[in-house]
Amino acid sequence: MKKSLFTVFAIVCMETLFGQNQQLFDTLNVQQKSIISIAVLTAKGDLINVKKELNKGLDAGLTVNKIKECLVHTYAYCGFPRSIRSLQVFMELLEERKSKGIQDKFGKEASPIGHRGSKYERGKKILDELTKSTPGRPLAAYLVFTPVIDTFLKEHLFADIFERDVLTYIERELVTVSVLSAIGNVEPMLRSHFAICLNVGLDSTQLTEFVAVLRAILSERETESTFAVLNEVLGTNKKNTKPTDMNDPTIFPKGEKVISPHFTGTVWLQQLVHSDTIHHVNAGNVTFEPGARTNWHLHPGGQILLVTNGKGRYQEEGKPVVEIRKGDVIKCDPNVKHWHGAAPDSILSHIAIGTNQHYGAVKWMEPVTDTQYGQ
Repeated sequence: MKKSLFTVFAIVCMETLFGQNQQLFDTLNVQQKSIISIAVLTAKGDLINVKKELNKGLDAGLTVNKIKECLVHTYAYCGFPRSIRSLQVFMELLEERKSKGIQDKFGKEASPIGHRGSKYERGKKILDELTKSTPGRPLAAYLVFTPVIDTFLKEHLFADIFERDVLTYIERELVTVSVLSAIGNVEPMLRSHFAICLNVGLDSTQLTEFVAVLRAILSERETESTFAVLNEVLGTNKKNTKPTDMNDPTIFPKGEKVISPHFTGTVWLQQLVHSDTIHHVNAGNVTFEPGARTNWHLHPGGQILLVTNGKGRYQEEGKPVVEIRKGDVIKCDPNVKHWHGAAPDSILSHIAIGTNQHYGAVKWMEPVTDTQYGQ
């Protein structure tokens, strides 16, 4: 069956963004990818393949208790039958591995949740934290229509489940959007949880890679649907793209808006070169709107910046802030902590070249304060 034009476009985008090596920004790690696969296959009831993915997850370093917690979390979105069947398969797998002499790590168990006031209020607080909602926001219509659902959501889903430890909020949201993508026809909920993913620290690159992981498991239609919702959340729907300004001095495309906790302000990225086994470099066109900048960070293999437009600021730890302008070239040595971004009154575009990528990926650190930026 021929793939639709939309799917071909999505696949090309994903394969452009995600080669076999770490790119300019964070990607999902092997354990996160395993969590996604386990959750999707649990929701689909594919017990043969979920057993394979459970086995891969253990080999990737997921603890027994972390996997158990993932499977418990799935029940809130795809029901007890699917969750319990995967738990039973997991028990069988652990016995098989034990008989082969494999000693799997059980890891940390979930801590008891003490009675700390109203469960409803605890759940509401967690939900507000995840959604970054302002206090006093009106309830959704379906919660007003059926108040008991509001109680169950706050007291059980967000107090009983999301309040548990072992899994981080990022891991719980990966499980959630995986199950929602697998069961389908729940676009409003998927849209909301993609927004929560961004709130808890996942970025647009990681979420696009999430869809790439789905592509190996779900049908073309299911993957298209999830990718469309993600595009809507990220605000990158191509039908809303403005025509190119012929007077724009930028040589390379501006790319997509970066949604990441590693930046202050609005930043855009177009990946240009991907590291491979022959050329251990990556390169991307990065555009900062006025006042936008990176967090402090370092590159184990070093970095080169070629300023192509506007003016900005660059600083290495322990040195003064310097102004950079179109035509400037910055060479940052390996493992030197630094930041860079646009001036307050100008955009900044530069080609960021990550050299010697075989030495490791970028290491992100704390944000640049307004005081540091204003020096």
